[in-house]
Amino acid sequence: MKLKVDDTIYIADVDFRTAIECNRIANDNTIGDFERVLGILITMFGKEVADRPEHWEKLLKWAKNYLSCGKEVIDDTDKDMDYIEDMDYIEASFMSDYGIDLKETKMEWQKFYNLMNGLSNSELGNCCVLNRIRNLRNFDVSQIKDKKERDKILKAKKQVELKSNKKENNLTAEQEESMRRLNEIIFGKE
Repeated sequence: MKLKVDDTIYIADVDFRTAIECNRIANDNTIGDFERVLGILITMFGKEVADRPEHWEKLLKWAKNYLSCGKEVIDDTDKDMDYIEDMDYIEASFMSDYGIDLKETKMEWQKFYNLMNGLSNSELGNCCVLNRIRNLRNFDVSQIKDKKERDKILKAKKQVELKSNKKENNLTAEQEESMRRLNEIIFGKE
């Protein structure tokens, strides 16, 4: 996809793998705000963007809108899915629901996102593997009265829990402020 900023034409890499990498960079609290912003811009537009800081704000605004599919970004502190950790489940689900081999397919992020939201999901169990895992992660075990059954479900939940949800937030005040500023820039909120 081509974007023109002033006198420069940028080619945005809009493949879903690029969007997932940008998401990983945006959520990486081991790097600073500057590195994150530059990482996202370079990932989407190529290393030439590093030489044009006067374009960064416009490109970042476009990237934010594109990556969020024009929707408001919701805080995902209790997320039930991670694009990187769950990629095997995602690939299996795309294959079972759509017959699409993601390893062999180039696909624009927004199409991928829409197909992700359309994956089969049913309370009756007729759903793709990704949504079975997500349903298990979200299942309220307090509904189960039988201790043996509850322990079985808790064990299953532990087996599929996201590693990214286990990370502790041990950021300094300065890092917290940097995160807040980056979120404001990227997501337009504090």
